[in-house]
Amino acid sequence: MLAGLGAPLTVNAPDPYRLILWAPVALAVGSAAYFSWPVEPGGIPVLTGVIITALCGLGWSVRRDVSTLYVWVLLGCICLGFVLAGHRSHALAPPPLERFVSERSAQVTGWIERVERLDGRARLLIRVHELEHAETPPVRVRVRAGLGAFEPGDAIQVRARLSRPSAPVAAGGYDPGRAAWFDQIGLTGYAISDLEPAEIAAPRPRILDLARFRWRLSERLQAGAGSRTGAVAAALLTGERARVSFEDAEALRLSGLGHILAISGLHMALFAGGAYWLIRLIFAAWEPWARGNDPRKPAALGALVAASLYLVVSGAAVSTQRAYIMAFVVLVGVLCDRQAFSMRSLALAAIFIILITPESVIEPGFQMSFAAVAALIASFDVYRRWRPEGGGSTSLLAKIKDAIAGLSATSLIAGSATGAFAVFHFQRMAAYGLLANLAAMPLFTFWVMPAGGAALLFSVIGLEGPFLWIMDQGLRRVLDVAYWASTLEGAVVGANAADPALLALYGLGFACLVIGLGWMRLGGGVLVCAALALFIVQAPPQMMITDGGVVLARFEGAGDAFTVSDRRRGRFDARVFLQRTGASYRPERAALACDSLGCTGRTAEGLLLAVTDNPEALEDDCDQADLIVFDGVVSAWRKRRCAALLLDDPARAELGGLEFWVHDGRVVRMRGAEQARQGRLWGGAQGS
Repeated sequence: MLAGLGAPLTVNAPDPYRLILWAPVALAVGSAAYFSWPVEPGGIPVLTGVIITALCGLGWSVRRDVSTLYVWVLLGCICLGFVLAGHRSHALAPPPLERFVSERSAQVTGWIERVERLDGRARLLIRVHELEHAETPPVRVRVRAGLGAFEPGDAIQVRARLSRPSAPVAAGGYDPGRAAWFDQIGLTGYAISDLEPAEIAAPRPRILDLARFRWRLSERLQAGAGSRTGAVAAALLTGERARVSFEDAEALRLSGLGHILAISGLHMALFAGGAYWLIRLIFAAWEPWARGNDPRKPAALGALVAASLYLVVSGAAVSTQRAYIMAFVVLVGVLCDRQAFSMRSLALAAIFIILITPESVIEPGFQMSFAAVAALIASFDVYRRWRPEGGGSTSLLAKIKDAIAGLSATSLIAGSATGAFAVFHFQRMAAYGLLANLAAMPLFTFWVMPAGGAALLFSVIGLEGPFLWIMDQGLRRVLDVAYWASTLEGAVVGANAADPALLALYGLGFACLVIGLGWMRLGGGVLVCAALALFIVQAPPQMMITDGGVVLARFEGAGDAFTVSDRRRGRFDARVFLQRTGASYRPERAALACDSLGCTGRTAEGLLLAVTDNPEALEDDCDQADLIVFDGVVSAWRKRRCAALLLDDPARAELGGLEFWVHDGRVVRMRGAEQARQGRLWGGAQGS
């Protein structure tokens, strides 16, 4: 990733033709600024940005210098990114559902759009036609229910307990409510009756026909590939990951090979690239035609068709859309006799994606995919500049050696570029990820995906069987590598959750490093190092209290391990908190001192904690404890008279899951998951 620092460190005048490279960065900054705003922004920030941009435009019209042009255009892109993010957020607002939420259950009538998980009770995404108690239903609801004999595209009805999508467990963590907002999922819950067929007079959306086709194709491919790898093979070719077992998915994640399950740039490049080189080979071998024509043009057209079909068959997920746009720009570049694999092509793809889905800039997939490709392009440019003249040997052995070296370098560069983003977002890193990728990716690239592409092609005429068998044999080796790497001692390295500001600092530094020239590239390296250094030295929280009142802390007598006040409740919240502190074990029950009035315990930092649901205990606890978790409602009068920090049910509901930083027995910082989102649309700011 730092290979680009080999370029001469010169101070260059801004090049107006490089504005295209910085435009997506500015758009991303504007979009990210909208999502990081503490409350739903009104017109003042936008108006201020427009005025400043207009003044810069006026300054450029007077001075006509490149530096002023840069400032004007980039400020305009920042404002545009901010406005686009706000417009899309408001445009996707669900209908008012206040009356509905007060009901105990409701009948949902609609079509199964997608099966997201198939373990026990399936998690179904339902395209809603009618929702009891709601005058205007949301576009989608997500329900856990037994799938039975139903499949995507079927019209069903079910009675379910529904509520709004949940808030994040901890501040700065993954926000299910925000993700559901942009997926137009208004409500989530679980079924309290079996699915039943429904008669719906309205025509079924055509997109559901594609969903049914993909589901049946996935079943067919899984059956053909066999029980061991069938689910993974179907996921690679159709994007249907519902049948992938937890064990296989976890082994792939822990080994650093989890990226192969999400259809993204790698899969699109292998699929479209394979079609490109095959078609180019065919036309180049047709000597009379090749003498007067460029075989790259029909190859690019054929690859574009193949990429488009793969986009449709694989479900057109957001990551697949990103990969398709990038492939589209590259292939159009070939048709227009432009350099295909260039930073400008990547910039155009990023601009298209941000204009269409500005919310993607805060998603790990967007950041990691563009970071990997940008690092590869920048490194290739440096290699091309510094490589020796004359080329290498043309022998078969030398070509094999160069291919392995190139694949190893690609894995190293892409892994280095995405590693920090992965740690920032997921708080863990596969210690043997590079080793696993070096062992598995040649098999995946030259064995699994070519066989899978052929299987997908020949499935049209029912001859996919032999190719699925070949794909199965390759996938078995890939999974063997994943299980081997995931079971090694120290396979996963945990890390603390990063402050969002550090992620922004790292992202800006990374952009300067791969896009900038001269001293700007060096400055990008400095920003990257500063972000990583601050990330390493940041202090993790010492305690968590869930919105349900479960305490997770290091209590005296438990050593350095976190223990929990109640193992029956808040298990998911506890697991998320431990992951955010770099741990991955299941916490034991805390050894609190309990009596008929409640429980007390002192944390390793000296904080005296009381947990109770008895009002009679409050008087003594308020005098002696530092923090009280009360299961119930405490009057405002009692709270004012209490010397301790008192968190009852309403307080915890308002603040959400709480993280605490404690020093010398005192809370020096407290952060609630709801505090940063209450003023946003997906947090209930405006009638959502």
